Amino acid sequence: MERIALATPSEVRSKGEEQFIERLRAGETAAFDTIVDERSGEIYALLLRLMEDAEEARDLTQETFLQAFRNIKAFRGESSLKTWIYRIAINQARNRRRWWRRRRQDRTVSLDASESGDHLTLSESLTDERDPNPEQLTLRREREATLLKALSKLKLPFREVIVLRDVEGLSYEEVAAALNISVGTVKSRLSRARTEMRRSLEGCF
Repeated sequence: MERIALATPSEVRSKGEEQFIERLRAGETAAFDTIVDERSGEIYALLLRLMEDAEEARDLTQETFLQAFRNIKAFRGESSLKTWIYRIAINQARNRRRWWRRRRQDRTVSLDASESGDHLTLSESLTDERDPNPEQLTLRREREATLLKALSKLKLPFREVIVLRDVEGLSYEEVAAALNISVGTVKSRLSRARTEMRRSLEGCF
């Protein structure tokens, strides 16, 4: 059987995307605005799941795109533009966590609803408020809170892989590129993360 060689990321990338990247490298404001419009929502959601704090997630989303804009000329096309931006976001989250640890301040928000009502919790951000059935909405909130509580117990390296793979839907290769680790390490961490999640959720559903 004839073997088919896999295309490299640069070969897969369309001519239109190449031109768009060149516009970014040239510092074109309109191109930067486009990438922010297209990706800011998913980057914010990713950071919210990693940081569990809406204010931190908003701040880091802005920092992510500022870093992307400043460093776009260093983008060599070894991964997709999306994966490259994800990597920046993850590094921003890691750096912020280290910053807080050095000051011994725990900024992890509760997965329960805020008593003051003025702080967006992780579970609130993921729940579809348009659900027409109040009972179904309540059930969904309870399930989400249980899942997110189990997720928050994972150490960051394991939380990162399960969020990127099982929540964001990235391929193993994309997760590996975003985290700068091997595919084998992704699979190993993911297996452990899923095992710990199943253990935490045993008897809950």
